[in-house]
Amino acid sequence: MKKVLWAKLAILLIVILMITACGSQPATNSSHLKNAPAWAASLNPLAQETTVKVGMKQAVSDAGILIGMAKGYYKDLGITIEPIQFNSGQEMINQLAAGQLDVGATVSASGLLNAMSRDIPVKIVADKGINVPGKGYYRLVIRKDLVDSLKDYSDLKGKRIAIVGTASLDEIALSRVLQKANLTTQDIDLQVIRSFPDMLVSLGNKSIDAAMVIEPFIVQGMEKGILDPWKDPVEYDPDAQTALLVFGTSLTKNPDVANRFMTAYIKALRDYNDAFFKDLNKAEIVSILSRYSVVKDPQLYDKMFPTGLNPDGYVRTKGIEMDLAWYRQHNLLKSDIQFEDAVDNQYVDFALHILGKYQ
Repeated sequence: MKKVLWAKLAILLIVILMITACGSQPATNSSHLKNAPAWAASLNPLAQETTVKVGMKQAVSDAGILIGMAKGYYKDLGITIEPIQFNSGQEMINQLAAGQLDVGATVSASGLLNAMSRDIPVKIVADKGINVPGKGYYRLVIRKDLVDSLKDYSDLKGKRIAIVGTASLDEIALSRVLQKANLTTQDIDLQVIRSFPDMLVSLGNKSIDAAMVIEPFIVQGMEKGILDPWKDPVEYDPDAQTALLVFGTSLTKNPDVANRFMTAYIKALRDYNDAFFKDLNKAEIVSILSRYSVVKDPQLYDKMFPTGLNPDGYVRTKGIEMDLAWYRQHNLLKSDIQFEDAVDNQYVDFALHILGKYQ
């Protein structure tokens, strides 16, 4: 009899403990998330305010950072952004690898990939610029007076064409243009002009025939009557991943900060997409970009080809793989780095778990 009684008491105690545990769980979660922002209700900010150093040129394609700063998304998650300017891409890469810079807003370059191939945990983590079909913001432009003579890709043979640098995005992009006529950079007079404003000067004085140019310099050249935007980049480079967000070693080793940075970044990307592709709150976003980016004239935003920014954050896999193949073909990689070595999607995965897919 006593054994039966003790058995019943034991069962009753287990049931009481289970009910107590189940009943207390929501209260614990609710208390734990009391500081979470409304836009990321399941994510608390960092326990201690953390400064994240971001290397960028404050271009429009840095919208995910600039909008997030202006609207307080990073602050909401316990992050203060410290913008840092660099004289060269290689200088930025060196500091990312050394842990002295947390985030880099940059483009593909052999130096970046070779830093990764030394087993340094620098990773491409998100999109920072792609061409939108019919609205390419980075493209080959030609002199306005050559519109009638440069009709097709084969007409580029022997022409003086400028890029801002070799062994990087710009040479890759031009190579893909030339491939349309089975040409290479050996078939043209390749010019290296280190700044886009100087390219406009060279187009204006007719010392070059064409150039790989980015906004806002495309629309500025069009308004001056010195260039034509020529063909849609979707014809010659439809899968291009033009610009990249990169995490340095200091961030890849600190997932709590990295995940929150990415969540704020993607939230800001969605505000940008709402503004430029859905016409929602566009005046507010243009005002923010006019204040914080290098494009200060609000009217230019209605004239420029808009930068494409994936509202779900992921880079274009095919574009990165094509870039890696180009670097290998030109013997610019010190080891056989693969897509998985270069790109880490875990931070975007985390952000989408918090924010859901873009609608």
